Amino acid sequence: MRFIATADTDIGISKNTNQDSLLVKHAKTDIGEVLMAIVCDGMGGLSKGELASATVIRAFSEWFDNELPFELENTDMQIIGSKWSLMLKDLNVKISEYGDEIGSSLGTTFSGILFVEDKYVLVHVGDSRIYHIGSSLNQLTTDQTFVAREISRGNMTPEQAKTDKRRNLLLQCVGASKVVEPQIICGNTDKGAYMLCSDGFRHEISEAEIYESLNPVNLMNKEAMHSNVKYLIEQNKQRHERDNISVILVKVV
Repeated sequence: MRFIATADTDIGISKNTNQDSLLVKHAKTDIGEVLMAIVCDGMGGLSKGELASATVIRAFSEWFDNELPFELENTDMQIIGSKWSLMLKDLNVKISEYGDEIGSSLGTTFSGILFVEDKYVLVHVGDSRIYHIGSSLNQLTTDQTFVAREISRGNMTPEQAKTDKRRNLLLQCVGASKVVEPQIICGNTDKGAYMLCSDGFRHEISEAEIYESLNPVNLMNKEAMHSNVKYLIEQNKQRHERDNISVILVKVV
């Protein structure tokens, strides 16, 4: 399989810093192309959120360069997912301890995916999201938020959740939780596109609008992919989204 990737991030209309961090690593190997994509959203209300997200990104960038080559000798996506989970638990402790040292809380979400041959593994903490876009828009990750939990329990409707004051309340995040239990999903890579985004990308635009712009039929080349991503970011800003806005789009061909 071949991969075409584009990414963009925007500070948005109200924040002084961009606490989101993105990573795309793409390499050719003896077994074909491999691609890793990660979105981390530093906690908006917590100080030094940009440091937390950048710290996690740096650790996974180093993993891709130094550890992945050994994993590819006998690839097991479930084992890789478990190792990513352990990395996040370790980073959770380290970031938390740093926060204690400076007397401040800091944390980040994590949504990452690795493609190897015709398989993928994704690992997820928080409320950034990963979607597959094919004949429809399909959310692969589960939001680890108060409102998502209440919806699953039948205590709240999706419509109520959109306007609930607690919609940004996370159940766990890397660096600001006593314990993190990442979601791990292994699957077969489908043709179409995979999209990763921070929550600032999806509050003010509908899933129908996302699908219309990022339908694989409309992603003819990398330039078109980036143009359509940029259009959706601008739509969010025009509708007064106040958070940082970040997205990675990967087309599978």
